[in-house]
Amino acid sequence: MALRLNALEYLEETAARLPDKPAFVDRDAQFTFGGLLEASRSIGTAIAGTVAQTCRPIVVLTDRTAISIAGFMGALQAGCFYVPVDVKMPRERLQSILETLHPGALLYAAKDAKAAEPFRDFVPVLELETAMASEPDTELLAAARSHVLDIDPAYVIFTSGSTGTPKGILISHRSLIDFTEWMAEACGITGEDVLANQAPFYFDLSVKDIYMALRCGATAHILPRTFFMFPKLLTDYLSEHGVTTLIWATSAFRLVASSGVLEANAPVSVKKVILGGEALQAVHLNAWRRALPDVRYINLYGPTEVTVDCTWYPIDREFEDGEAIPIGKPCRNMDVLLLDDDLRPVPRGEAGEICVRGAGLAIGYYGDPEKTAAAFVQNPLRPDYPDRLYRTGDIARMDGDGNLIFLSRRDGQIKHMGYRIELGDVETVVTAIPGVDAAACIFDRDADKIVCFCQTALGADALAAEAKLRLQKYMTPNVWRTMTRLPLNPNGKLDRVRLKEAYFAEDREL
Repeated sequence: MALRLNALEYLEETAARLPDKPAFVDRDAQFTFGGLLEASRSIGTAIAGTVAQTCRPIVVLTDRTAISIAGFMGALQAGCFYVPVDVKMPRERLQSILETLHPGALLYAAKDAKAAEPFRDFVPVLELETAMASEPDTELLAAARSHVLDIDPAYVIFTSGSTGTPKGILISHRSLIDFTEWMAEACGITGEDVLANQAPFYFDLSVKDIYMALRCGATAHILPRTFFMFPKLLTDYLSEHGVTTLIWATSAFRLVASSGVLEANAPVSVKKVILGGEALQAVHLNAWRRALPDVRYINLYGPTEVTVDCTWYPIDREFEDGEAIPIGKPCRNMDVLLLDDDLRPVPRGEAGEICVRGAGLAIGYYGDPEKTAAAFVQNPLRPDYPDRLYRTGDIARMDGDGNLIFLSRRDGQIKHMGYRIELGDVETVVTAIPGVDAAACIFDRDADKIVCFCQTALGADALAAEAKLRLQKYMTPNVWRTMTRLPLNPNGKLDRVRLKEAYFAEDREL
């Protein structure tokens, strides 16, 4: 097989093999692979007729709908790259993203016309359903595509990071193809699999669902957000549709584990569970394992800047509830270094910043060379030729088996009572307390106090008593806050910014 140069080739190859097989299914509609290819060519023709240049960003207002995928593929057909944006995003933030990109066009589904309307004077606006009615112009599309190289962008995903300022992360076709090939092989995804997409399309975790379906010919069901409010509806749906593979954010996995639904309603069709996005806690893994002991569980790690993931750990042994689960070893064609503040390797077993090199590294941040230069640096171990490292800001250590153990974000490492502490270690132990569904710690530096927020029905006194039995004194939280549910950000991760703001404002209404 010839070397793939464009991620669109996955759709073209699978549509040729399986034109009538369902590709993406939402609550109201579905696309077959053949239908998706046809729709993408029509949309691509409409874009190419509007956008004079290739390699331009095309914003797609996305929801949990299959037509969003048609918009993504249409952008690629036109020789451009797509930018998935949450249709429910506040107008001011969307305006900020558009001003950063100056995109060639903005695509929207008919039901979302109201969200697109305010931007008609700023950018050409195309309705997806209307664009799908365009007659495909194969010569126009071929000419546009001929200018696209595998080093050019396939997509941009915006992430706010810790500052709240949107950053557009550019991922190339080559990085996306390299990751897709590795994941399909390493995780054993085939055309026999049925996927259940949980992550929204503006979150990079969804890239795995999209391209596993396109590459392997697997059908992907796009799950409604409401299913995660009513876990029995979720597990019923998984069983009814014979879902075999879950590629989920750890927060969704935790939610189902904590709901109790697995005890009576486990989705027995599931054979693989692939997790990422946040640290995986053993107590939640064990709840799933008790219900589904024969499932293959895989823990992945990686920021958006490394094309979704850069390390993986096929979970091959039992873990105690309070034990840390590794994030494993580098994915194929990726390398991970643990470096200190001066970018020197740390001794084995000591904590260091995860720095990544390899094929998955992003091109950089769109329109922001300063941030790009700060985050993507020269590898100090290879000073004689260009060799980029991405500084993740995450702290890890290596265990005796050569697996990486995630500890915390860089600002999650604190010094308290004279000891250096990883707040992630505290969270792991607290989460293992019976009755605690989730925990998140922050540090009040001025008061020199560790503050722990817990999703639990237990009282603060009971939590403190249990923690004293499990943690050394200098690691035991000084302040406890309990709530029915920890807040999540739009990507489904713990919203630590809200927790900090609430604590320092003494606002407990989260």
